[in-house]
Amino acid sequence: MEESLASKRSVTVADVARAANVSKATAARVLGGYGVVSDRVREQVLAAATALEYRPNELARSMTTGKSGIIGVVVGDIENAFFSLAVRGISDVARMAGFNVIIANSGEEIEAEKSAVDLLIGKRVDGLIVTPARCDRMEHLQDIRRVGVPLVLFDRTIPELGVDAVTGDDFDAAASATRHLIDMGHRRIAYISAMDAESEFLDDISSISNSAVRERVEGALREQADAGIEEARHYVRLGATDQPKTDGVVERLLQDAAPPTALIASDSLVGLRVFKSLQTLGLSIPRDISMISFLDADWTTVTTPPITVIDQPVYEMGKEAAERLISRLSGKDIPVGRATIKTSLIPRGSVASLSRSDH
Repeated sequence: MEESLASKRSVTVADVARAANVSKATAARVLGGYGVVSDRVREQVLAAATALEYRPNELARSMTTGKSGIIGVVVGDIENAFFSLAVRGISDVARMAGFNVIIANSGEEIEAEKSAVDLLIGKRVDGLIVTPARCDRMEHLQDIRRVGVPLVLFDRTIPELGVDAVTGDDFDAAASATRHLIDMGHRRIAYISAMDAESEFLDDISSISNSAVRERVEGALREQADAGIEEARHYVRLGATDQPKTDGVVERLLQDAAPPTALIASDSLVGLRVFKSLQTLGLSIPRDISMISFLDADWTTVTTPPITVIDQPVYEMGKEAAERLISRLSGKDIPVGRATIKTSLIPRGSVASLSRSDH
């Protein structure tokens, strides 16, 4: 047993090169995550490395190249299927490029995010992908740039920071969901978000510190304004952070003098909580109320009825973020910009068609 462990420890780049039938320099480029090789050669070398159970000597590599071969990722909530899928996309691209990934969870708390960034910088990561908890607090993100570590923002954007960002088309996505409800005859449309806020009610859109939530709310309100719907802002509710709070938000909406006939949930966790709230109240979807949720999460297809969703290609978003970061790490001079990934509406059975007399 000890002998086999010793032999695994002694697998070298030269051994991998021999097994993959490539030069040592080519194997080193793939395993070190630098330089340019074809996808076929990269896969050949990585397959040989896996078969031989090659383990890079991280310390030796970082001393030789000044690179750790590690990408740091800070996400808002790993429990959320959105971020789980994104991390899978990031990890797949990183692995193919010879990088390892360290994932930290901020829980959407700015202090936890700062601590995670400090920890990852301390680990000498080569680059960072961060989902900022707040888009109005960027001192720690500016520090990342000051120490020369490439940064890509994920799901949210801070234009003033001047770094790459990969997001969904949040404004258009919410606008198209709202338009679908309006086309189906709805005029009282609630928008429910998990964003923590001092007040459940929306006073000022510019006070929303999460760019994705802000753009979604703007999209929903613009579409209603264009349709001549007044009082739309009254039905925007924040703070659906857990099940009891979501129950309260939904109950207060339904007790309104003019209750909404449809709900839009800002993400899939909120959508599931809203669905449970409506079940607890004994309400039937879509007979009593219609709903749409962001993200084509697994639960949305097994409910009765299945839920109409805004399909976000999150895995592709994760891949795009990692590809942008790795391009920067490999020295490519590409312009800084925001990549906006298109979403689409998947109509199912959770939206009722209302006649004029119903609202």
